[in-house]
Amino acid sequence: MKVAIVHDYIKEYGGAERVLETLLEIYPEATVYTSLYAPEFLGPHRSRFEKYNIKTTFLNSIPFRHKLISPLRLLAPLAFLSLDLSGFDVVIVSQTGAYFPNLVKHKKGRLICYTHTPPRYLYGYATASDWKKNKLFAFFAHIANFFLRKVDFNASKNVDFFIANSEEVAGRIKRFYKRDATVIYPPVEVRNQESRSRNHGEGKYYLTGGRLARAKGIDVIVKAFNENGLKLKIFGKGFAGYEEELKKLANENIEFLGEVNDEEKLEFMRNAKAFIFASFDEDFGITPVEAMGVGTPVIAYKSGGVKETVVDGKTGLFYEENTPESLNTAIEKFEILRRASLAQDDKMRKDCIKQAEKFSKDRFKKAIEKFVDIKANTT
Repeated sequence: MKVAIVHDYIKEYGGAERVLETLLEIYPEATVYTSLYAPEFLGPHRSRFEKYNIKTTFLNSIPFRHKLISPLRLLAPLAFLSLDLSGFDVVIVSQTGAYFPNLVKHKKGRLICYTHTPPRYLYGYATASDWKKNKLFAFFAHIANFFLRKVDFNASKNVDFFIANSEEVAGRIKRFYKRDATVIYPPVEVRNQESRSRNHGEGKYYLTGGRLARAKGIDVIVKAFNENGLKLKIFGKGFAGYEEELKKLANENIEFLGEVNDEEKLEFMRNAKAFIFASFDEDFGITPVEAMGVGTPVIAYKSGGVKETVVDGKTGLFYEENTPESLNTAIEKFEILRRASLAQDDKMRKDCIKQAEKFSKDRFKKAIEKFVDIKANTT
């Protein structure tokens, strides 16, 4: 079976790129098609895709392409329309919600779309940049988005079968594309916990991080810790000047770690009191599951896909409003629970690991292989 994998663009490494990497583990001979590929901006993850056959579109030849990710969405439809993948039996699209990869030509080959989310900027969800701040830009953006929604809907008609990364996203696919989707949760690294330090429960700091984008609500977390004075560590790379804004906003009790590799990230998670997650309408949310995978509870804004992963009162706590005040109320409750019973604290950590195992990489691989095998032979 000849397989092609299509991904919006490759410039940073996050949950969507982890899915792409795992798809390539399943289909190592697959050819990857992407609008643009900029490995020099992948930081500690630069070598992850070097051994694979990656082909790009004309967008990859545009000067300063790495700074034009957002404006290039106007040309993205043409870029993917230029890709003729008719020679493949199966085309697996990894739709991150940035561009329009479902527009590729595939003729008789089955097109299976793994959807991280329909484009958030087209359907009213919070995005990485505050593009509505400039009224003139927002005016023209609203006009462009009107036509891009039509492009996106037409692209969805090219899909034979949809896979959603969460029930949350399956609902968006139904709402915006009028299509059903099978839910297969993305792969999360769940490590062996035998070597975990006995002092794990004595962490001195809270942790947050990942992609430092506005939709992730990192500013809400920073404001909360400015108020409560507790120690907070933040890992990850910022976008569109957002990281610098956060650093100016933060008090001395908040430390920025920069971009870290997987081992460093898991070590920070392992030794934290809890992982804080304040994302608005999260599609799935891999970092909370990674934290639970090393036994660290999660304090999360009750919104989006995280409601499907964190179990309130068992593997962490939810808070209802994404404000510093509501978050601090949850942190105070968590501190009381930790101090009340070491046995309860230890039980929560064991429950975290058990819950995270439901989202393992092996489970993802088996589910994807089974789905593709069945659908590839569906007449």
